[in-house]
Amino acid sequence: MSPGFRRRGIYVLPNLLTTAALFAGFYAIVQAMNGRFEHSAIAIFIAMVLDGLDGRVARMTNTQSAFGAEYDSLSDMVSFGVAPALVVYEWSLKGLGKLGWIAAFIYCVGAALRLARFNTNMRTTDKRYFQGLPSPAAAALIAGLVWVLLDLEVTGEDARWIACILTIFSGITMVSNIPYWSGKEINLKKSVPFMMVAVIALGFAFVSSYPPGVLFSLFLVYALSGYILFAWRWQNKRK
Repeated sequence: MSPGFRRRGIYVLPNLLTTAALFAGFYAIVQAMNGRFEHSAIAIFIAMVLDGLDGRVARMTNTQSAFGAEYDSLSDMVSFGVAPALVVYEWSLKGLGKLGWIAAFIYCVGAALRLARFNTNMRTTDKRYFQGLPSPAAAALIAGLVWVLLDLEVTGEDARWIACILTIFSGITMVSNIPYWSGKEINLKKSVPFMMVAVIALGFAFVSSYPPGVLFSLFLVYALSGYILFAWRWQNKRK
């Protein structure tokens, strides 16, 4: 080894969280192949939580790296692009024949394009808003649909048209210019009023009361909120 050569390492903590998110996405695919779609849906939500943690942990511990950013993007493609598309296809869209796999592909390519655009526009866009529906939110929308309908004992065959429409909607919305609140201006290091702790606790209690329905409803509202914000901005421009 030459004296001028320096071996480069990687930061363990954020990349460990990214690997866990990747595993959750892979696990969702495997469980869908085995017909355990509820496990698949829960695994996608776990991947979403882990994906939200790795970036924040890297920023808080000052362990950001180019490797971590690339690894996170590749992990997102598996967990929020390929996994939801295959899960919803195996659960419901397979019965639609050619239209089913086309809908799943629209979602998958939408996630790929969304991630590629996010990586290239990272330093030029308004940090307060995402351009297009974020891929984790789109994945949560698909996983939430599967989970809540399974809980209601609705079969994938009975819900195939709803699943098809929602899958295509999610794929197209990811590559649209619809603005979505990012929440990146929230400072976790800043002190907050004591009541915020109570509000957060109530939020956890609300979600735990009926996780499939609450989570699906929350992400459906978030998916529609971008269109409402877009219409409001358009109306103000006209005025």
